[in-house]
Amino acid sequence: MRVNEIFYSLQGEGYFTGTPAVFVRFSGCNLSCSFCDTEHTTFTEMSEEDIVREVCAYPAAHVVITGGEPTMQLTASLVDRLHAVGKYVQIETNGTYPLPEGCRVDWITCSPKYRPVVLMHIDELKVVFQTPEQDMSQYDGMEAQVYSLQPCDVNDDRRNAVILKDAVEYCLSHPKWRLSLQTHKIINVR
Repeated sequence: MRVNEIFYSLQGEGYFTGTPAVFVRFSGCNLSCSFCDTEHTTFTEMSEEDIVREVCAYPAAHVVITGGEPTMQLTASLVDRLHAVGKYVQIETNGTYPLPEGCRVDWITCSPKYRPVVLMHIDELKVVFQTPEQDMSQYDGMEAQVYSLQPCDVNDDRRNAVILKDAVEYCLSHPKWRLSLQTHKIINVR
């Protein structure tokens, strides 16, 4: 498997914000989003056993499989191996690929990006919010336990402040959505 990095930190966004977690970042993505803030092109080839061994070097039970786009490489056997050592497995995906057959991920965070979502079940819908003119109606039919609205970080403090203000107003006007800040950037952790 092509692994960009494995690291230990706090989950910085979404439903599990603040949760200590081991992040397994796979290399590669099927999309090229202008606002992507993740370097995920380099990699080290690792076996499933290598990944589990490195994950187990950290004390957290929560594991976040992310990318790039992790479903391009994720296997049911990796998830099973992580469960076998007592890990809770969350995936962060753009939803453009289905999970592999038999893959029993504990929590699916789907953050759609410009392409139709093919996942049949998601736990959290996390939308990157860029502007009040953004067509949010495209998410009306998507069912999830949690609806998170995350202001887009455009690396411009003034513009970010406007986006945040607009996202807060959207949540207040549409209370099924909850604000998801990128707290890892705010508190300066990975």
